[in-house]
Amino acid sequence: MQVTIFGATGMVGKQLMIHALAKGWKVNAFGRNVDSLIDEDLRSEQLHSIKGYVFDEGDVRKALQGSNAVLSALGGAFDGTDKARSLGIKNIIAQMKATGIRRIVALGGLGVLPDENGNYVMDAPDYPQEYVPVGQEHKLAYEYLKASGLDWTFVCAPNILPKEADNHFMALEEHMPSSWEINAGNLALLMVQEIAFPQYLHHRVGISNIVGE
Repeated sequence: MQVTIFGATGMVGKQLMIHALAKGWKVNAFGRNVDSLIDEDLRSEQLHSIKGYVFDEGDVRKALQGSNAVLSALGGAFDGTDKARSLGIKNIIAQMKATGIRRIVALGGLGVLPDENGNYVMDAPDYPQEYVPVGQEHKLAYEYLKASGLDWTFVCAPNILPKEADNHFMALEEHMPSSWEINAGNLALLMVQEIAFPQYLHHRVGISNIVGE
């Protein structure tokens, strides 16, 4: 198995690399500053860093060469001015189609999950307004994936903690998680597991740490 990881230089991206390499997979790690941010602990013949811009068609297509699947942990600013989450996914989808890759597991936000009436959680009057702009970016990314015809899964995370995996988390198809926090390692673990053993094809997934254990 070979995977391409977009957003590899971020908190979740690094955890994705750790868990993908632990499975013995080959990894193409894509990012603007990826060379300087991959530390010695991650150095491996299985890991190849690819410097590029997610908006560039050629850079993205090059990063996909030889891969069987894609893991996306694209991030950016929370004020809605950074379009990496939406337009980045749009370009990744286009280049996946061009290279014949069908499977993608992408990171989104909790606000894109449905409430009990089927509406977006972020559309509720009591949803924190400071998260709405980034929620709109996640919504666009979700809509691009949903219309793509690819084999996608959209993992909708709450507040992400800079902690490794402890396996104390829950995932729910098209449903809100039980808490508002998730370890970056647990999030990455689920995403990598979803590539290896798909359970949530063409679905949004709510995820959170299990509290009280």
